[in-house]
Amino acid sequence: MVKHQPLQVYEKQLCLSCLTGIYGCRWKRYQRSHDDTTKWECLWSFILSCTFSLLLVWFYFWWEAHNDYSEFNWFLYNHSGEWSDGTVPILAATAVGFTYIAFLMILALCHVAVGQQLNLHWLHKIGVTVALLTTIIGVISVTQMWGEEWDVVWISLQATGPFLHIGALAAVTALAWLVAGQMARAEKTRFQVMVLLIYLSVLLTLYFIPLSITSPCIMERGSLKAAPAIIGHQGAPMLAPENTLLSFNRALQRNVSGLEADVTISLDGVPFLMRDRTLRRTTNVRRVFPDRQYDDASLFNWTDLSSLNAGQWFLKDDPFWTVQYMSTSERWSVGNQTVCSLEQMLKLAAKSKSSAVFTLHRPPANHPHRHDWVNLTLDTVLRSGIPQRQVMWTVDSNREMVRNVAPGLQQTSVQKLPLDTLHHKGISRVLLRYNQASAQDVRLYNENNISLTLCSVNEPWLYSLLWCSGVPSVSSEAPQVLRKVHYPLWLMTPDEYCLIWISTDLISFVSLCTCVCARDHRWRMSGMRSYNPEQIMLSAAVRRSSRDVNIMKEKLIFSEVSNGVTSDEPYTENEFNYYTN
Repeated sequence: MVKHQPLQVYEKQLCLSCLTGIYGCRWKRYQRSHDDTTKWECLWSFILSCTFSLLLVWFYFWWEAHNDYSEFNWFLYNHSGEWSDGTVPILAATAVGFTYIAFLMILALCHVAVGQQLNLHWLHKIGVTVALLTTIIGVISVTQMWGEEWDVVWISLQATGPFLHIGALAAVTALAWLVAGQMARAEKTRFQVMVLLIYLSVLLTLYFIPLSITSPCIMERGSLKAAPAIIGHQGAPMLAPENTLLSFNRALQRNVSGLEADVTISLDGVPFLMRDRTLRRTTNVRRVFPDRQYDDASLFNWTDLSSLNAGQWFLKDDPFWTVQYMSTSERWSVGNQTVCSLEQMLKLAAKSKSSAVFTLHRPPANHPHRHDWVNLTLDTVLRSGIPQRQVMWTVDSNREMVRNVAPGLQQTSVQKLPLDTLHHKGISRVLLRYNQASAQDVRLYNENNISLTLCSVNEPWLYSLLWCSGVPSVSSEAPQVLRKVHYPLWLMTPDEYCLIWISTDLISFVSLCTCVCARDHRWRMSGMRSYNPEQIMLSAAVRRSSRDVNIMKEKLIFSEVSNGVTSDEPYTENEFNYYTN
């Protein structure tokens, strides 16, 4: 008579199978292991962590660099000669890479939480390597071509630092459960001490890092000054083609205090508004003058410039993704814009009682007005009828002559000069990029009655930060956005911030103690360590890689060994040694 052994029924562990399967392609029970992770896999875990950290910084950089996307695209255009939104592929690749690496990090932490051996699949290792190398190349490229933009990271931390601190402390506190479990499972005292020291070092750093966090928005509410005046840089280029009358009118409709533009001298001596060296990007010069499309914009006379269309490119390229929200009449107005002269802009500013500021580009060496470019521009300003006090004169060449002819002009420097030099040249205003002036510089300029204007301010968080710093005015390509900011995005007194800091640290410390005590209690209650069939699988496979061992493990897992053994009963240590040795 044949005696049949009943098959042992195991409870399905779908979550654990998915966890080990997705991370290391270990879908079966006998492929999993509770053994210590090998040194090679520990190295890959370290590489994964470094890749995640680097991608996190890279993602944060591009998130905050949104303020300067148009500047980046213009920079690419000057190097390639073709206009395209270069931020789209970068953002898409960054989002995909960060999501993928973050997912692997979560899977790795889950492995640690359940005590599974880390074994990253080779396909994931390729993916991690590609993500790491791509990010490193991106960081190096940005540093070489657009290095000053890294300043946005440190500036943005003044706005996000207090909140990032809370998030980082919450994340590190949550890892206490994993750290406690690792220490409890570790057999080497040296490893336990190392893990504990690293974790406590990071935790203590986060506890006291608020001592080094400074932000202009941490201040007494009574010390908050008036909101910075907004100057429309190139008008409102997100709503209409840049440097056109329609763009300036759109900016004035948003109650800007001034208009800013870039000025070039035409071949016949007419100052007109143009940011680029050529006319290819913002006009239809390719169709009207195909043989001259690569010529310098200053080599065209005003008659030729007046015949060009300066609006169709905006409808075609849609540089700010705003065309879809325009009505039919608005699109018609945009599509019929022409090149704007400096005199037209000044008359519009005079009519609206707004200030005017412009950056003047000197003509090339072969230009007929190479040497009298300042005089031509000054004559245009005086002929336009705009009050001199409304014009910010930024041209440093022949400044003394300009002061004598038009003493009412507001002499403005576009360089960060010492106070003595500014006073000596009669300069009363300074126009700088937002990353060139610190909070101390702002305070110093205000104390010496020098009005500071910071340009390229397009995001509410940056506008709020400069508002708290006491900046008198900003130049923006998005006045329609900044006009909606009626109060800083956040503002708290030093006492309020101190209370939040101490409360966060206390909550973290209490949570940490609770987690450690619960882990310790659970470990003590478990008594002598036991082994279940699932723990047999890779423990033996590590020592024996033969096919017979795998067959033996499958038999141990899928068949009943002896009478009375059920699926829920763990193997004792003696039974484990018996079946595996």
